[in-house]
Amino acid sequence: MTGVLDNRKTGTRILLGAVVLLLGGSMLLYLVPTTPGTDEASTDSVAKIGDQSVSLQEVRQKVNEYEQQRQIPKFFESRLALEILQNLVFQKEIEYEAKRLGITVSDQERADRIRQFLPTAFNGGTFVGMDRYAAEVQARFQLRVAEFEELIRRGLLEEKFRKLVTDGISVGPAELQDEFRIKNEKVKLDYALIKTEELEAKITPDEGEIKASFEKNKSKYQVPEKRVVRYALVDVNQIRQNLQISDDQLKVQYQKNIQQYQVPNRVHAQHILLMTVGKTDAEVEEIRKKAEDILNQLKKGAKFEDLAKKYSEDPGTKDKGGDLGWLVQGQTVPEFEKVAFSLQKAQTSDLVKTQYGFHIIKVLDKETAHTKPFEEVKDSLRAPLLLSQADKQASDIADQMSAAIRKSNKTSLDDLANQYKLILGETRPVGATDPLLELGNSTDVKDAIFRLRAGELSLPIRTDRGYVVLSLKTVLPAHQATLEEVRDKIITELKREKAAALARNKAEELVKRAKAGEKFDAAAKALGLEPKTSDLLARDGSVPGAASGKQLSPAFNLKPGGVGVPLNLGQNWLVYRVAEKQEPNPADFEKQKKELTESVLQSKRELAFQAFRTALEDRLKKEGKLKLMPEKLKGFGTSS
Repeated sequence: MTGVLDNRKTGTRILLGAVVLLLGGSMLLYLVPTTPGTDEASTDSVAKIGDQSVSLQEVRQKVNEYEQQRQIPKFFESRLALEILQNLVFQKEIEYEAKRLGITVSDQERADRIRQFLPTAFNGGTFVGMDRYAAEVQARFQLRVAEFEELIRRGLLEEKFRKLVTDGISVGPAELQDEFRIKNEKVKLDYALIKTEELEAKITPDEGEIKASFEKNKSKYQVPEKRVVRYALVDVNQIRQNLQISDDQLKVQYQKNIQQYQVPNRVHAQHILLMTVGKTDAEVEEIRKKAEDILNQLKKGAKFEDLAKKYSEDPGTKDKGGDLGWLVQGQTVPEFEKVAFSLQKAQTSDLVKTQYGFHIIKVLDKETAHTKPFEEVKDSLRAPLLLSQADKQASDIADQMSAAIRKSNKTSLDDLANQYKLILGETRPVGATDPLLELGNSTDVKDAIFRLRAGELSLPIRTDRGYVVLSLKTVLPAHQATLEEVRDKIITELKREKAAALARNKAEELVKRAKAGEKFDAAAKALGLEPKTSDLLARDGSVPGAASGKQLSPAFNLKPGGVGVPLNLGQNWLVYRVAEKQEPNPADFEKQKKELTESVLQSKRELAFQAFRTALEDRLKKEGKLKLMPEKLKGFGTSS
């Protein structure tokens, strides 16, 4: 949770079906609102849990919400849908188990959590009223009150189950020592990275190998049907280049959209936030002292951006040096807003206490409310107006061509191009799965090409370049490929195959030589490889451009001088020798003990809860209370 920004930052929505909000280190809140009536069984159910169900429509809604936030590859959609289904099912499994065990969330518990989570809903001990409360919920989370309160209830219910499952978990001294060792031991490696791609460039298969490979794999080399089409293009970009936009036209657009040029009072601010949510009074005092120390560093000349990256606990701005962007009045909590808008440009505040913690605020820039003048924005108006008018002209031409083609499909492509001043062109032979780059790789165009019959014209089709009309020129039937047709493909396959074998052989040979006592650098150079030495590396670090600490975890079990087995990194191989090993400093154990304990506890608790989740699902399946129908998700991830 970002903390300061009520609208932009705090209202984070679903991530793979469930986003967990952390308050005081314990509150888990799944932001997956269920629409009314979804508990009733329906014909499009993809899961049934007792007398409840999850519908295909629910899953589709969550997938759409996720895709509105970020673009994902089409092939990932099926995985996304499955994860969303699993989270929706788990919600209902928790509800089922709570009902069976008599676990409930009281109105008072929910009200207390709302007070903690949304303190602005109360003025002292007095409720601010339903209208303002509803407005706060909508502004912060883009939710209705009923949805928000249901999410609070679900979060508290899951929290109760987590406590049941994890409250008895503790950490032993041996576990802490293991975690201390894992987090603190480091290794320095001599290594050589063997890149298959570099080896490929040095390989040239001879004619005999090419012919032998072709004969051996002849049956797999089939050339599919390909087609060549002529096309006439209404080029939107060309139309746009020939258009002229007057200042009078731009002024009309300016007046029509005058509101979007009204700039409110706003400040461009950055902040450092130390969170106090859920902390005891003693902990809050310690946090205040830390915040004062940071403030003193700023006063002595330290860079605000550097301290924000080092100390700030606002994940949304930490990596950006605390930059919050432009803030308008009403967007932040009152205490923050009052100080931010009172500061001058380049001025830094003292400590500011809000419901989230201690802030240090710096104003980078300020703007007083005004309307941007026409001269300031007219250049930004020109491009979209040009595009809009060019699109309209292209659309009008496409409509006229559609009418002409429907009237007589015997109209020639050349006549059409002459009449409407279109660009004529011709595609190369294209198969059903080949890219069609000259026409924007449009799937609609590709479909039309393979539906066309000789002598026909397609209706205008919208592409990235404009509207195109197609005419079939040539059909090249599917056939057994000749060597010349697939020569390049065979050469590529042979080079890849030979390079992969050579890379593996080099890796094994380097390991053999290093283990036999040959100097690592000399052995690597003798094999045509470039030896390197890493910096000291922890398990959570990496060898840049080579491998992660996790991939290199076996290295931490070797003694100095030990050589690891060749590490396959997809297309590449890595061979390494432990040059130096740095053991943890026992004196650091007590300093890290609290952090280590929390880390191990969190890990063990998460493992325990996942085990509970798996066991619950298995039991409900055996009892016949859970039925999953993931095969109904097969429509996700496919092109419509």
